Amino acid sequence: MRPLILISNDDGYQAKGIRSLIAMLEDMADIIVCAPDSARSGFSCAFSATTPLTLTLREQREGVSVYSCNGAPVDCVKMALANICTRRPDMVIGGINHGDNASVNAHYSGTMGVTMEGCLKYIPSVAYSLCDHREDADFEPLRPYIRKMTAKVLKEGLPKGICLNVNFPVAQQFNGVKVCRMSLGTWCNETSKCHHPRGYDYWWMVGHYQNDEPEATDTDRWALDNGYVAITPTQIDLTAYAFMNQKADWEE
Repeated sequence: MRPLILISNDDGYQAKGIRSLIAMLEDMADIIVCAPDSARSGFSCAFSATTPLTLTLREQREGVSVYSCNGAPVDCVKMALANICTRRPDMVIGGINHGDNASVNAHYSGTMGVTMEGCLKYIPSVAYSLCDHREDADFEPLRPYIRKMTAKVLKEGLPKGICLNVNFPVAQQFNGVKVCRMSLGTWCNETSKCHHPRGYDYWWMVGHYQNDEPEATDTDRWALDNGYVAITPTQIDLTAYAFMNQKADWEE
């Protein structure tokens, strides 16, 4: 039996990134896609608690089924696992995302939300992102890397509670692959105030990213800035163990 991969994203089921991913992997596994019906960037691990959800079959052919859902990326994974998949997926993939999900962006990313949800279900899960927001971004240079990484995870799995956040710089060729930690960074000047002609103020979420440790060479940000593919192992256990041990004297 061929492996089964569940794919979702936060750019919508029609995005070039997710379509490119299907084309890269459909000869390796059966694929079920359940993705938002439109862009849901920045939804992180949010899910719909008060809104009814719908599923729409968009495409079906040998080995590939594509559904859209009116919910968040995490809703898509939950809905697919509960209502579409007839067997447990061998892997969950988020992406390919249009845009950078390295550093603190991982906390906001709906693509990482997909991957974290798969990880919470103890399914080997990976997020793939290209640092290019353009709708017509070129995903072809990623093909051999994504195929190799996906095959490796399908064969070897991942430790329970750990998923992978994989980011690609914009390049036709990469200098290699680095397994690295998440860089510390900050989003600055995040809101821009405007005045509407009808007399009220409104704000756009904008801002720019600031690397807070530019000299560090072991981070995802350094890897991307230097032409490397960045693989950041990410865990769902958020416990700060070192601090916990330091505060053992708080116990009564």
